[in-house]
Amino acid sequence: MDETTNPDAAAAGGDPDERAQAGADRPLRRDAERNRQRILEGAAAAFAELGLDVTTDEIARRAGVGIGTFYRRFPTKELLIEALFEDRVGKLVELAEECLRAEDPWAGLVSFLDQATARQVADRGLKELVFSTAHGRARIAADRDRIGPLFMALVTRAQDAGALRADIAGTDLGLVQLMLISVADFTREEAPQAWRRFLTILLDGLRTSRDAPSALPLPPLDPAQIARAMECHRPHGR
Repeated sequence: MDETTNPDAAAAGGDPDERAQAGADRPLRRDAERNRQRILEGAAAAFAELGLDVTTDEIARRAGVGIGTFYRRFPTKELLIEALFEDRVGKLVELAEECLRAEDPWAGLVSFLDQATARQVADRGLKELVFSTAHGRARIAADRDRIGPLFMALVTRAQDAGALRADIAGTDLGLVQLMLISVADFTREEAPQAWRRFLTILLDGLRTSRDAPSALPLPPLDPAQIARAMECHRPHGR
């Protein structure tokens, strides 16, 4: 039931949002909170699949609520983005801090590249927040700005240990992540984990030395798989 048609609202007197604003400590009515959770769930799926430019109409459709209900819960899309992604961007900061504590500097860098890429491959919206300043209110922006120096510390630590090539910059590895995410987008339907094969190849090229090439975790895509991936792939926004 939509919160706007709940007979309990009329009995209680006044618009539920006005009552909530008058008493900020009072919890939302049960149906209003349920609608909020439905919006968050619908938005999470839409942002992960389509990115942050998805329309509010599409989010409301996925949530199964009217557009009026959407705007009562989230007056702007930026507020919705903050509600969904503040924790996720913060988790990337925590991941970088955890990887900096790894005993082996190379292993710490590799772990961050692997886990951070996996999270962004699974969530287009998160990737866009990390690599763009177009979205995100102050708290998300603050966490995003913390990731850069932590990532640079991971790079410097691996270089100081003699494990990472000295001519590699942190921006190189940021673009490596974008390359891997692009591979994941292209092969998503045909071989969703194919990007890990290319991460292994790239890591071998980033190391200062190795006894032998690393074993690749996945086989290459054959020509038929590439053809099917080309048929399925549609650039974002088309």
